[in-house]
Amino acid sequence: MRAHEVFADVPVSSLHPREAALVQDAVESRRREFATGRHCARRALASLGVPPGPLLATPRGAPRWPAGVCGAITHCAGYRAAAVARAPGIRAVGIDAEPDRPLPEGVLEAVALPAEQFQVKEHTARHPGVVWGKLLFSAKESVYKAWFPATGRPLGFEEALIDLDPVSSTFRVRVLPTALRAAEPELRDLHGRWLVRHGIIVTAVVVDGPGRDTPHAPSPYDRTKHSAPTGRSADRPGGRPTDRATDRPTA
Repeated sequence: MRAHEVFADVPVSSLHPREAALVQDAVESRRREFATGRHCARRALASLGVPPGPLLATPRGAPRWPAGVCGAITHCAGYRAAAVARAPGIRAVGIDAEPDRPLPEGVLEAVALPAEQFQVKEHTARHPGVVWGKLLFSAKESVYKAWFPATGRPLGFEEALIDLDPVSSTFRVRVLPTALRAAEPELRDLHGRWLVRHGIIVTAVVVDGPGRDTPHAPSPYDRTKHSAPTGRSADRPGGRPTDRATDRPTA
């Protein structure tokens, strides 16, 4: 997997004309966010040896990746990033970034299973340096962003049980039977990693391709390129926990 991140926006003029047409009616802040996400994606693709070209959108608004590549784009206040990988070795990638601050009141109860809520309480008591509720939310977003491209189906917050490991900075995902089909046993258990730095929580998940023996648990910053400091966020005013980013033209 290859990734690229920035902490400040690039000029909207950096967009390919066909990309710019996708956001020509958007507000300026959205156009900058979109342009910077595409910039990160192009840099990450270049590190895979993919020739430059416009990165357009699917009917649902998600990035339309070049043939033989899967990827994801994320953005929150002060941060943009993209991660890409070669298919079929990796079937799908999901990344998410969130501000490192607590969830609004009531959001944790809306998105977390009872076991996850208990886990957040325990981790908060034993490891108070991490905003565990927000980290859990971000992990669920990453899972969704990988799940939807891999299956073409939505995944409810309540259909994936996440176990956060405070020691290894990893997490395990158990997709519940209600979301699985008989031919998808390989999707039952997924693996991811998390990192908190520069005031940002970043999580990453991959869905391995067929025949991969060892679960691939990517670091959000494995082989990542960084620009000098300068997705849907749970903190966005008016945002709803069930308004999944992959279903909207926001990447």
